[in-house]
Amino acid sequence: MKKLDKKFWVAMLIFGLMGQIAWVVENMYFNVFIYKMFHASPADISAMVMASAVVAALTTIVMGAVSDKVGKRKAFMSVGYIIWGVSIITFAYIKSVFMTIVMDCVMTYFGSTANDAAYNAWLTDRGDETNRGKIEGVNSMMPLIAILVVFGGFMSFNLDTHEAWVKIYYIIGIATTLIGVLGWFIIEDSEDLHPTENSFGETLVYSFRPSVIKENSRLYLGLLNFAVFCISIQIFMPYLLIYYEKTLGMTNYVLIMAPAIIVAAVITVFYGRLYDSKGFMFSIVPSALMLVCGYLMFCFATATAPVFIASLLMMSGYLTGMAIFGALIRDNIPENRAGQFQGARIIGQVFIPGLIGPAIGAWILRDAELISNTDGTTSFLPDTGIWWGALAAVIALLIILPLTMKRRTAR
Repeated sequence: MKKLDKKFWVAMLIFGLMGQIAWVVENMYFNVFIYKMFHASPADISAMVMASAVVAALTTIVMGAVSDKVGKRKAFMSVGYIIWGVSIITFAYIKSVFMTIVMDCVMTYFGSTANDAAYNAWLTDRGDETNRGKIEGVNSMMPLIAILVVFGGFMSFNLDTHEAWVKIYYIIGIATTLIGVLGWFIIEDSEDLHPTENSFGETLVYSFRPSVIKENSRLYLGLLNFAVFCISIQIFMPYLLIYYEKTLGMTNYVLIMAPAIIVAAVITVFYGRLYDSKGFMFSIVPSALMLVCGYLMFCFATATAPVFIASLLMMSGYLTGMAIFGALIRDNIPENRAGQFQGARIIGQVFIPGLIGPAIGAWILRDAELISNTDGTTSFLPDTGIWWGALAAVIALLIILPLTMKRRTAR
């Protein structure tokens, strides 16, 4: 059993939270940025999400292998966060949808190097089968805490003005860079981490060899199911804030989502322990069912109370599901090869969902209602079709799960 000291938890919380804050700004607010500043279409938003997913996957595959080859995580995390922060600041000077997409890809390269490849491999290195559910319960709470922090912080800005976005990008960028500097003093690589003896080419392709896939079939079947889970999320997530504000007319959506986020985060902390004691199937099905209930409520809810309940169910299902899949994947990654398998993980978590989910969402919204802006331009209104699409995907997951993942308490 690997002991997790106070320094580990501090480093994990700081890097995990700041990384997720940066990703929340990208995944949820870049869409709002180009929607409000450049009147982006569903196709524009879909293209940005898809391009970012491709870069994230390729970066994680390569840089995860590099970090294994040199036997270091700390350097990639610290330097990566420093440059990641600088790249975020550049968005203060962007003037078009095209350049937003280009710089999103650049930013994603540094963010994926630092977070998707190095940070996630570091978490795998530092844990073992006795505590990964606990680690994932805390780590998977970070996205919603980050959403809460970002939502709360953004309430003081008028997002219809360019000046507000300039301030936002500087604040997030500087904070991310400072965390990278702090990492030199608080991050400790695992004592069991050593440079791999294989060549870089062998290290790069290791996790994609047919023999390795066959030998680790539970890992890859888990990633298949994870991809379906994340496709469901990516169908609606790019349009979520626009749906709240424009479609439902809830300009105070932060006050609705904040309590839901807090409750969902608390649930997830304890929910991760269910995986440790009962295993994967016992813990993932309730998460999927929470998504089903949340999506169904969103299909019909327009008043504040039902929207709050729908948000709570959706957020709880999303967060607990991420925790359970994360623990399953880490438990089934071979010892001392965490970096090499981050590419496979990112393909299931980001690449495939980032291509399929937004494409489905854009197709659903192809004939969405248009509204006129004050400057004479038009913008689209997301409709309930995104929830029906997400519901279909999570139902598909519930069908695939028992066919691919045998029910068992042992992991």
